[in-house]
Amino acid sequence: MAVTEKKILTRLYVVAGFLIVFAIAVVVKLVSIQMVDGDKYRQLAEDRTEKVFTITPNRGNLYSADGSLLATSVSRYNIRFDAVTVKSEDFNENIKPLSKELSKLLKKPASHYEQLLRKARANKNRYALVARNLDYSDYMQVKKMPLFVKGPNRGGIVVEQNTVREHPLGKIAERSVGYERYDAEGHATRVGLEGAFTEYLSGKKGSRLKQKIAKGQWKPIGMENIVEPIDGYDVYSTIDVNIQDIAHHALLGQLEKYKADHGCVIVMETKTGEIKAISNLGRTEAGKYYERLNYAIGESHEPGSTFKLMSLVVALEDKVVDTSTVIDTENGRFKVYNKTVKDSKWGGYGKVSMAKAFEISSNTAFAKLIYNNYKDKPEKYVNRLMNMGLNRELGLPIKGEGKPVIRYPGDKGWSGISLAWMSHGYEVSLTPLQTLTFYNAIANDGEMVKPRLLKEYKEWDKTIEKFDKEVINPSICSKETVAKVQALLKGVVEKKFGTGHGLYSPNFSMAGKTGTCQKDYVSKDPNKLKYISTFAGYFPADNPKYSCIVVIHEPDKRVGYYGADVSGPVFKSVAQKIYATSPLVDEVDDLEIKDVDLDKKYQQYYTVSNKKYNKVPNVEGMSGMDAISILENLGLQVKVNGNGKVKKQSVKGININEVKTVVLELS
Repeated sequence: MAVTEKKILTRLYVVAGFLIVFAIAVVVKLVSIQMVDGDKYRQLAEDRTEKVFTITPNRGNLYSADGSLLATSVSRYNIRFDAVTVKSEDFNENIKPLSKELSKLLKKPASHYEQLLRKARANKNRYALVARNLDYSDYMQVKKMPLFVKGPNRGGIVVEQNTVREHPLGKIAERSVGYERYDAEGHATRVGLEGAFTEYLSGKKGSRLKQKIAKGQWKPIGMENIVEPIDGYDVYSTIDVNIQDIAHHALLGQLEKYKADHGCVIVMETKTGEIKAISNLGRTEAGKYYERLNYAIGESHEPGSTFKLMSLVVALEDKVVDTSTVIDTENGRFKVYNKTVKDSKWGGYGKVSMAKAFEISSNTAFAKLIYNNYKDKPEKYVNRLMNMGLNRELGLPIKGEGKPVIRYPGDKGWSGISLAWMSHGYEVSLTPLQTLTFYNAIANDGEMVKPRLLKEYKEWDKTIEKFDKEVINPSICSKETVAKVQALLKGVVEKKFGTGHGLYSPNFSMAGKTGTCQKDYVSKDPNKLKYISTFAGYFPADNPKYSCIVVIHEPDKRVGYYGADVSGPVFKSVAQKIYATSPLVDEVDDLEIKDVDLDKKYQQYYTVSNKKYNKVPNVEGMSGMDAISILENLGLQVKVNGNGKVKKQSVKGININEVKTVVLELS
């Protein structure tokens, strides 16, 4: 018995000793945590329950040159309900009136919202979705509803604010307006004007403290941000909405007529280089067209006969030819080694002047001109092209500019036939905008200006920076050469034998050059042979205000494929409509004539502006300028979308001291 008791006591001592050692270890660990790693673990616990989230600021508005909206940021609000934080008496007293108000605004039965709120209460849901994607006006109404008016702590209202980007023009210029997007890893994709000018549009980020209430769910703590976001600047582009609309619809109609794969139009102001319109349309499998890619800036391709202008400028500058020089096109065929340059007219044009060769667009004439005069010194021809900047990118802010290709003797791809083929637009490559920039220089008496898409950026009405024209080359060639090729470009349209004569109109003048370039010509299968149809030029011919290029890829050959037939009519339509809508004479009306409507509008403004307000007045129906003046005089910030009269305002009838910003929708 004694032995047994002794064994038991021994075991008890062992167990007790183990417990004492364990207790000491626990105490040591606790002390270690408190004294050594305490800050670390306290921060970890805090991070798991509270976290600072980044607030993305509103991007600035993107405007056209005339102040029309191209892109704008619009706030949208999600309303959620924290059922735990609300006291029982507040919940029971307000649930029915709250449900009725939600029903009026959101057009669902009151019973739907009552059931939703009661279910959230029963499940102790701290993040129940009540309404999604509300605009600012509706959000302000929800904040004033029963229960929610008590705020986030007593009323349980949880507000999520999101910013979405809207394009008022819709699909017109969608690709040119562009976007900025981020993937899951935070990598940005920037396209078009939105991407090019994101530095000005993006603003500065803010931050807000949120509390974790469930897995993956975070609730804002309080109503104030830790750091307020700073909205981006408003950017004013050079785009003219009216010209953009003209270009878009003219291109669309021709693409549909010729069942082409894709095409583009660019309209540029001659003196300044401001791009007034840039339209890019591509065909879907269903045969519809949309802004698929920015072909005008990004697609480098063989320009075909529009490059004959560049070749002729080189030859005139080097004085190896004059416009009166006669050249024999022979039978419309010119063989260089084992390759033959062909004219579109079977049998050729016979002996013609260099001027006529340009106007009828003879391939053989230009191949003979350049090959015979530069075959012993090909670098002289190429150097002249390069000196005019044709081998350099334009350096546009929009990403993805296509690279020009002007090969130099000895480069990969250069051969004995290169000179003859380059002369009329093969074995070289330019984007439509690079080609247009050269044509614009000719229209501008030799001064090459950089194409420009940005006029200025502002903070509200305060101009931060303006952008003026940038000269790439003050003189790409002599004034004598410019004058000669200007006359020839005019002759292409005005002379009966000119390839562009079908576009001639006695009502207004145009100058330009047609281009019909074979595509996929390496294939021996004639069915795979495709075409690129181009017309590049400017208008009016004698005092150019705008330059323009139209490029259409892969028109249906059964319908037509020549540049004069496919792209030329788009150029003419754009020129005609711009010409028709542009005033020729500045007229000043009799200043003594009384404008009754204007007097009425002023009287309305005067009456409203002289009232004293405690609440935000209703300015709907008033002119935008008058509405802005009234609201700003009340100490309110005003954001404006559109032009004209006030169609809708975000806030009205609310105490002025409760409102910071009013958004006006004009039309």
